[in-house]
Amino acid sequence: MTHATAEPAASNWPDLQLTDWADTCATLHLWTQVVGKIRLAHAPMVNHWWQVPLYVTCRGLTTSPIPYGGERFQIDFDFIEHTLILQTSTGKTETIPLGPRTVADFYTEVMSRLRGLGLETRIWTMPVELPDAIPFEHDNTHTTYDREYVHRFWRILLQVDRMFTRFRGQFLGKVSPVHFFWGSFDMAVTRFSGRAAPRLASHSPNLGTWVMEEAYSHEVSSCGFWPGNGGFGKAAFYSYAYPEPPGFAAASTSPRATYYDQALGQHILPYDALRQAESPDDDLMRYMLSTYRAAADLGGWDRAALERAEGDEQHPISFQPAQ
Repeated sequence: MTHATAEPAASNWPDLQLTDWADTCATLHLWTQVVGKIRLAHAPMVNHWWQVPLYVTCRGLTTSPIPYGGERFQIDFDFIEHTLILQTSTGKTETIPLGPRTVADFYTEVMSRLRGLGLETRIWTMPVELPDAIPFEHDNTHTTYDREYVHRFWRILLQVDRMFTRFRGQFLGKVSPVHFFWGSFDMAVTRFSGRAAPRLASHSPNLGTWVMEEAYSHEVSSCGFWPGNGGFGKAAFYSYAYPEPPGFAAASTSPRATYYDQALGQHILPYDALRQAESPDDDLMRYMLSTYRAAADLGGWDRAALERAEGDEQHPISFQPAQ
């Protein structure tokens, strides 16, 4: 059976100017850190910290099931109804409305609801990957929550998740899930050459070196999306390689709006340029493929062994009933 898939309209890539929702973005970033640290407190370690991110859902973001003894629980952001939902495998559920409130108030209520569900949890309350961080329980500064812009942000993540998943499926080698990192507040997918990388010499602000060394223990080509936070000032896609091979900065990439940012060490595709393209899907795929190929070719990756042959798409197997 063939299933037709409708291509989304360009309107599915809504406008998102950081200046219009900067305060909301900052508040939501910190709320996701509270929830992400709860997952971190219970989930067993996975290489490259893959046990800590959040994932896009049909309604928002989720931790996915988190182990707790012999049971499971998960925490979901619902950006349609604007609620936070805590649910357990024993059938218990708690719901918290999302609206303007301090980070301290959000943190206090979430931890109280967890205790009420019998899910005792301790987390380090200092935000990470942020300058001038305030412990969650003392943060009465970040209070803004604009439903419209949170909804727009999630609608973009839906499209990014869709396209990153298509890109991920073309790779036969080791590849990360498509996941949302609450520390840096961005979505990413990463391909691996299969070779160990040299020990990381650089460091990221407000993040432990030991964290980065685990993340970059092997050679990578990574592509991601961030909504303008982190000092960049506008929503954009990024692509980088570690270790960066000689010539990567000057490599030919597409579409035309793509450029290499020397300060970041990344090929950048501004989100505004993408959403105004005749076919955002095609432009984004060209961007991901061209930047990956630059990293792989210049880095000497065994592309023939790592990539699915062009046009070789897997389909579900149809089993005939036994006669």
